[in-house]
Amino acid sequence: MAEEKTQNFVKWYKEVGIVDIPSVGGKNAALGEMYSNLMPLRINIPDGFALTADAYRYFFKKTGLDEKIKKILVDLNTHNIKNLQVRGKKVREAILESNLPQNLQDAIGKSYKELCEKYGENREVAVRSSATAEDLPGASFAGQQETYLNIHGVENILVATKKCIASLFTDRAISYRADKGFSHFDTALSVGVQCMVRSDLSASGVAFTIDTETGFDKVIIINGIYGLGELIVQGKVIPDEFIIFKPSLENESKDSIIGKNIGKKNIKLVYAKDGTKEEKVSLEDQQKFCITNEEAVKLAKWCLQIEKYFSKKHNRYQPMDIEWAKDGKTGELFIVQARPETVHSGEDKNVFKEYQLQKTSKILVNGIAVGSKIGSGRVRILDDARNISLFKKGEILVTRITDPDWEPIMKIASAIVTNKGGRTSHAAIVSRELGIPCIVGSNNATKVLKNGQAVTVNCSSGQIGNVYDGILPYKIVEHHLDKIPKIKTKIMVNVGSPDEAFKNHYLPAEGVGLGRLEFIIASHIRVHPNALIDYKKLKEGKKTSYIQKLLKEIDNLTPLYKDKTQFYIDELALGIAKIAATFFPQEVIIRFSDFKTNEYRTLLGGELYEPHEENPMLGWRGASRYYDPKFKTAFGLECVAMKRVREDMGFTNVVPMIPFCRTCNV
Repeated sequence: MAEEKTQNFVKWYKEVGIVDIPSVGGKNAALGEMYSNLMPLRINIPDGFALTADAYRYFFKKTGLDEKIKKILVDLNTHNIKNLQVRGKKVREAILESNLPQNLQDAIGKSYKELCEKYGENREVAVRSSATAEDLPGASFAGQQETYLNIHGVENILVATKKCIASLFTDRAISYRADKGFSHFDTALSVGVQCMVRSDLSASGVAFTIDTETGFDKVIIINGIYGLGELIVQGKVIPDEFIIFKPSLENESKDSIIGKNIGKKNIKLVYAKDGTKEEKVSLEDQQKFCITNEEAVKLAKWCLQIEKYFSKKHNRYQPMDIEWAKDGKTGELFIVQARPETVHSGEDKNVFKEYQLQKTSKILVNGIAVGSKIGSGRVRILDDARNISLFKKGEILVTRITDPDWEPIMKIASAIVTNKGGRTSHAAIVSRELGIPCIVGSNNATKVLKNGQAVTVNCSSGQIGNVYDGILPYKIVEHHLDKIPKIKTKIMVNVGSPDEAFKNHYLPAEGVGLGRLEFIIASHIRVHPNALIDYKKLKEGKKTSYIQKLLKEIDNLTPLYKDKTQFYIDELALGIAKIAATFFPQEVIIRFSDFKTNEYRTLLGGELYEPHEENPMLGWRGASRYYDPKFKTAFGLECVAMKRVREDMGFTNVVPMIPFCRTCNV
């Protein structure tokens, strides 16, 4: 390549698209595609430019790096951790110690100057790696290469560029390519330089146009935190979550949000003088969602447009993994990255494997379940990735959090358990990709579990994953949905918790025969409805120790609600909506509450309102409660929730059912 041909070194986003993946990599190609084709649809994309694969190869050839690296990796053994670490370090040092050719430096400097002319002098940018085999269906690298934030000035961009290039040869990236059959020299690296959104002053996050746990493709999952989004993947915080039903997005009159969960956002990542730093989030902000419902819906509409665009581009359905940011100065939302979702998009939809635990024992630890599998083995607690050489194949990895440095041993673990993190943390993403059971956000696994202890990690029972004492038996049942015979009988399913609904989406059922409000009340609300109705009265009245404790527990569950009855309505409505959405537009029969008195007593505040009965099975339950003055108002809340689901959210497929009717007269 002649030195004077620098026009091939840098490409602006407006100049590239999906066809340019070999030149600018998956991230930059997707950004270019969106910048040219989706900006006209009023989807905001920050501008930037890409240092091409030609520039990468030119750098390697001009400095002799290609030959140096080949010699270093000639006897690479990725299954020998020490061998991998030594060779990886030598390669990275060789890259960082080499100078970028002057004409390459000049091309980067010229482009940065143009970016500053558009957005402002000395503008801060994100410098991102974009590997030419990364972010392609079937070749997910789960953050294998690095990103550097709040970089300004040409010299700092040049340093960050070399760091990005060196990140193509981190231990985990070398190991990943070797195990997936990619050549180290067929994969080149492009570097993206993108104008930053001031999300350090507001919020940012990720969105998926498919449920990442179950593959249910009728929803968009939006996660968000305060500040820069890196803490989500690092697993240091649990993000807020919005679940949005795609079919409702196209009907402006309907409420499309069918799920909301507030996260644990105690810290945020913000700009420092150079780079970034962590700051504490105020308690007041922790108890709020980081974006509004309206902003979540706006993002969801953008995500749906992006999914439709790339599906059409690929000539097949293509769910997307998207990063977004909100500018704290302007209040505007932006899409800063988009890549194909690679786990569920490559699955055989006709085959479903069901993991079934045959026996239980003492639960040692629990947390957020990732996937639906079961794994067992002996515990290996590691507090630092530098100690990964101690890990043996088949052990259970237990640690505080993971990052890409852990990946060489994650792939040989039977299961993974972390103290911190949520469903979009690094541990969750990689476990999902590798197909191994994982529990994140356990809080104290590293303290409770012991090295060498035999345990079973169960993620097959819903959103909560449990670590059981001992090696427990389990079986795997494989269902071939395309081989199920067609019958004349209308087959419907029973659904308990809304958290279980999405994983049933694949079943060839004709709706829901029975969904029960009791599951929503017991697992999501946990408070007796009358205690919420009487909250103000209880607060103003005589406070026994029981009532003081009750009020505190209600406050902890409902920090966003002044009107505590609205919490009851919202949780019921969202729970019903998740079940209805899973099988929409097929009929979903939802039964009004049918707790017995002894079951109501187990709810918070239940002892204040429920009598002792000799035979609760035949006692004060079902329809007989609904018209009783002691429960009539509580039943009214159920009716409001049901009305909201059918009329405001548009789930007319929901059919209410009245349980335990004893007379036709009332």
